[in-house]
Parts: sequence; C-alpha cells; structure tokens
Amino acid sequence: MLRHSSILAPLSPTPPCFVKRAVMVKRPLGFLTIPGLITGLVVILIVLGAGLAFGGVLFSPGALNAQAGALVGGVASHAEFTGRCSACHAFFWQSATMADRCVVCHTDVAAQQADPLSLHGSLLKKNSHLTCRTCHPDHRGASASLTDLSKADIAHDIFGYSLLAHPKKADSSPFTCGDCHVNAYGSTFDQAVCIDCHQQIKADFMLTHQQVYGNACLACHDGIDTYGHSFDHEKVAFPLTGMHTQLDCATCHKGARNLGDLQSTPQNCNACHAKDDAHKGQLGTDCAACHTTSGWAPATFDHAKSKFPLTGAHTTLECTRCHLHNEFIAIDTACYACHARDDAHDGQLGSLCATCHTTNAWSPSTFDHGKSKFPLAGTHSSLPCSDCHPDKTFAPLDTACYSCHARDDAHNGQFGTSCDACHTTTAWLPASFDHSKSGFPLTGAHTSLPCSACHPNDMFSPLDTTCFSCHARDDDHNGQFGTDCGTCHSTTAWLPASFDHSRIGFPLTGAHASVGCSGCHTGGGFSGLSTICASCHADPAFHAGLFTGMSCDQCHNTSVWVPAQYNQPHPNACTEVACVGHEGATCRDCHTLNLMSATCLKCHDSNNPGDGDD
Repeated sequence: MLRHSSILAPLSPTPPCFVKRAVMVKRPLGFLTIPGLITGLVVILIVLGAGLAFGGVLFSPGALNAQAGALVGGVASHAEFTGRCSACHAFFWQSATMADRCVVCHTDVAAQQADPLSLHGSLLKKNSHLTCRTCHPDHRGASASLTDLSKADIAHDIFGYSLLAHPKKADSSPFTCGDCHVNAYGSTFDQAVCIDCHQQIKADFMLTHQQVYGNACLACHDGIDTYGHSFDHEKVAFPLTGMHTQLDCATCHKGARNLGDLQSTPQNCNACHAKDDAHKGQLGTDCAACHTTSGWAPATFDHAKSKFPLTGAHTTLECTRCHLHNEFIAIDTACYACHARDDAHDGQLGSLCATCHTTNAWSPSTFDHGKSKFPLAGTHSSLPCSDCHPDKTFAPLDTACYSCHARDDAHNGQFGTSCDACHTTTAWLPASFDHSKSGFPLTGAHTSLPCSACHPNDMFSPLDTTCFSCHARDDDHNGQFGTDCGTCHSTTAWLPASFDHSRIGFPLTGAHASVGCSGCHTGGGFSGLSTICASCHADPAFHAGLFTGMSCDQCHNTSVWVPAQYNQPHPNACTEVACVGHEGATCRDCHTLNLMSATCLKCHDSNNPGDGDD
C-alpha cells in the first residue's frame, strides 16, 4: 500500500514515465496467474468429460426427429444418432460437409443427384444454392417434420404432372406442397387427395367420373387438362361431327382407365353401332357407306357403287322387291333370276335377257345388230355368234375393238386402243392410215401438228372436221362471219388472214384499200354496215347543209377526200358579162368560210374593181 500510495501521491519528484513503467510492471496478470490457468484447465477437462459422458448433448440446439421410418444407414430415425453428433456434423478441421455425411446413409439421394430427371437431381439443377438441411432441417423436436420445401423451386413438370392448372385451391387460396402431399413427399402420391379436393368443386361430376373411369386420376390427367373438358377432338384421327359432337365422352370411352385405353378406342362405326345394324352384318361393317353422323336415319345407299347399278325401271322399284326378307348379300344379279317367269321363249335363247330386253321396259323387245352399238360389217358379219358371245353371253360386252383384238396389237398400246384408226373390218392385215384419204386431209400447218393436238386421249374418230370445231377460240369476229374459217384463213397459218372485199357489195378502192379493218368495223362489228358514204363521212360544216341528200361521190372520190371536184351547175351572178377565169378557182377561193357566204376580195381588192376579164 505504501508503494501504491507513493506512486499516486501528488507532487511526487519521480518523473511520470517512471511512474507508468512502475505501474505496468507491477499490474496483476489476471487469469494468466497460476491459479487462473489451473482453473481454466479444470473447466476444459470438465467440459470434455461432460461431452464424452453425454455424447455432445450438451451442445445440441434441440431434440432430433424421432419419427420411425425405413432403416437407412442402420437406423430408423435421426433420434438414434442422439449423442453422436459426428454422424452428421464434421469437426471444424475436417473438409467434409453435412451434405457429405447425409449421402453416406441416404445413398438413394446421392444417385438421384446425378439424374436431373429425378426429384433431388431436378432440385439440385434448378436450386444450386440448396443444401440438404435447407429442405430437411432437424433439431426441431422429436415429432417435427423433417421436410420443409418452402425455400425450394420444384420443376414439377418433369414428373409428368404440371401445376399450371393448380394455382389455387377450391377456396381460392394458393396451393402448398402439403395440400396434395399430405402424408409424405417422394415417389408415391395418394390420389385420393385429388378426389377429395375435386368433390368439393363438383361432387356430382366426380361421382359419375369415378364410376366410369375409376380413381386413378394420374393415369389420364397431367395437370394441364390435356384430356379434360377442353380436349380438342379435331386434332386427333377421329374428329367429332354431327350427332357425335353431342355425346358424352363416356359413351365411346366407357371403362377407360388410362391414356392407352382412351387412345385405343375403336374408330370404326361398327364397334359402337353393331347393335343398331338392322342388316345383321350382311352389308359389312362400313356403316358410313349409307349412314352419316348427322343421324342414323334416313340412310341412303348408292346402288351405282355396287355390283348391280340400277337403271331404267329398276330405279323405281322398292328395295323389298329384290331383297326379300331383308336379304342383301348373295343375291343373284342375273336378269333370269328375277325374270324367268317373264321368259316367253322357254329358255330357247338362253337366260341372258338383256340380249333383247332393256331395263327401260320388258316389252317391246327387238334385236338388230345393225341398230346396236356395234353394227356388224366386213368379216364381222360372217363370224358365228359364239366367237364374240362365248357361253351364250350376249350382254354386256365391250364393243371396243381392243377388247377382242388386244392380242393382235403389235404396237403394244402405243397407238391407243382405237384399232379402227388404221384397221378395218374387212381384214386385220394389211393395215394403213393415210390422212389424205380420210375425211380431213392434212395440209399446211396441220401436217406438222402432233396427233394428240386434234386427237386428245387417243380419240381418233369420229371427230368434227369443220374449222370452227377447233378454232372457235380463235374467232375474233364473234361468229359474224359464220363458221367457215377457210373464207379468210388458210391452213398455212392462221395469221395473216385475207378478206376479198370485192366479193361483197362494197369493193375497196383508193384510200379505202389502205384503211385498217377497224377504221370502218369499229367494236368488232362486221355485218349490217351501211355502204352510204355519209355513214362514215358526215356532212362537213363547210357545206352548210347545201348538199343534204346528195351522194358524196358526186364531188369526192376514194383516192383523196380533198380537193374535191364540183360537178354540178354553179349559180353565177355575172348575168351581163361572162365571168371569164372563174373556172380555175377553187371553192375556197371564193367561199372562205362556208358555201353560204362568198367574197371576191381574195382575188379582187377594193382598188381593183376589175375590167371584165377576171
């Protein structure tokens, strides 16, 4: 105390620096004193002892989860690790993390992390910042949940079920993971959750829907309602039309339990409508041949598409006249099958009634080959009937030459099937074709045309040989000159064409000869034109109407319109003295404006009254 007092005493002769040095040297050492160090060491030993004795519980922030599950890493719950912190927590000097410790036990999670299409792989891909304990926190109590996905962004679509159509629950509150995954997260999902939720929305619909399609919601639904109320049947192979559009889905897809069942629903009519088949399968299973989706009845049947098209009186018969007892197949289509009772020949001419009869009426009936579609000529007339009608088959026969003579065609069809273009019924050989001997000899440009230009589709006869039959499209005269194109055109070339005006009542002379046709024939009119000059050459104002009714050619000619020669008596005012020299004047020398006025001043000015010689 004396030492301290002397240090603190005022007016001490000792310098301050020495006083401070003395204080620093003499200050107590605190815990670094021998008693302090001993105490610290004892505390450390006590803590280490407690840690070894109680397994780290001393440092635990809370109890571990004790919910028992499948054995993983030899334990059924995290609570079994109580006291063994190092099972999950690495020491601070170790490089391993808690996530590394997690996958030692949870090996399935380690495998998933390598697969981006798995739950944990997709989470890791989309949430690279996540660790195991972000979603699986522990030490929150024995019964607390081990899963908290509130901080994770889950790519739900990769699991085959989108959350696009599930933003809100029936009460309009947002969905949480636990709303659907009420028991646990993972690969299994209790689909009863779907049913419970949707029954709150539309209970009556769900009752019927379950009865028809069962309870496996995920077998058909993908979360975006691909196969729901908005399904567009137009985009699949069986678009809905007519009455089909009014049917409930279950009508055709009854008993479907998954997408495979829906997609494998039969698309043929008979699969659904066999029960409605009044024909008992006799007409096959193609219901659409007679029926439409607009309604099952009325139905139509096109007999023309069958093996027995209806013609003549057959078209007005009731179906039951031929189809007794609703029998539609295996019906004999031969005339004799129905008309044997009408055969007045007792079978002497065979059973081919159509040889002499037609469907128009049973009688009268006649047969004259000359009046048939195939008159017999040449060697045909001497052939026995059986050559063309074997087995007494008389009709229907193909009357084209090729039907019999295909075997004789040395051209292999290159010239078509109209044999008579080169062959005759007199003899098959020799054969020749010379257009100059036909009804239409080829001349001029016709000789260079390919046959198909006039004979399309190998049709060689009979053809119309008039020019107009081919050249009607080239007729700029709209038929005003008739159909005899050869009057002006030749086979050398269609243009230029010439017309001999001298052959009609108005031959062209003088300047008329060089006027284009359209100069007189305006608007394409060629007939009914007036030949009077005034129809084209209107009376000029210069005439002042003096020559009305007179023909223009009394003064004018076709060589040139002016000057014109006046050839009629001229009124002359010079009654006493002959007007000598006026004969050389033109009309316009005196009549400068028109014929109704005249002046002498062009030749005789006011200072030259004339001497009687002008």
